[in-house]
Amino acid sequence: MKILAISGSPRKDGNTVILLNEALKGAQQEGAETELYSTSGKTIAPCDACISCRKTGRCHIDDDMQELYPKLREADGIIIGTPIYHYTMAAQTKAIIDRTFSLDHNQVALANKVGGVVVVAASLGVLQAVKDLYFYFISMQMLPANFIAAYANAKGEAKNLEKCLIAARDLGRQMVLIAAKKFEYPKEIESAKFGYGTWIK
Repeated sequence: MKILAISGSPRKDGNTVILLNEALKGAQQEGAETELYSTSGKTIAPCDACISCRKTGRCHIDDDMQELYPKLREADGIIIGTPIYHYTMAAQTKAIIDRTFSLDHNQVALANKVGGVVVVAASLGVLQAVKDLYFYFISMQMLPANFIAAYANAKGEAKNLEKCLIAARDLGRQMVLIAAKKFEYPKEIESAKFGYGTWIK
């Protein structure tokens, strides 16, 4: 079993990474193989809406997202971590989400994987980011696990949040325990192309 943590923070060793590493420690306690993927120093362009991936099955943008695609496919659980910038998730995090459009168009490439959330903010924006990431998991037919919402401003401040560090490790353990249940969405709904819930006609 493999748990992948993705840091959408431009900081290599910031608060988001600190909490993700704690979550991975928890996953390791349950026997999982773990990996941290940091966007720091990486080039991940936004989706340009060319839609060529519908024909080719591959995103045409040749950047560091190409190395992340196989990691996403291979993982049993994915923890997405992001700092809050201007009251929402960091641009690097949103770029990754948008670029997963090219994985497939029946929304089953990530189906049945477990999704966890780590969000770090100085003040406002936590609930918005958690909501958006959970909605992403549901739209991709993933299984939502818990979330960690931390308030930290200065770099490294998360190390002082003792209860938060414990909760992060518990998140990692939970990811493994849920994934071990081998839940699968019903095959009958796998052909649904989009998770739209509102119709006008």
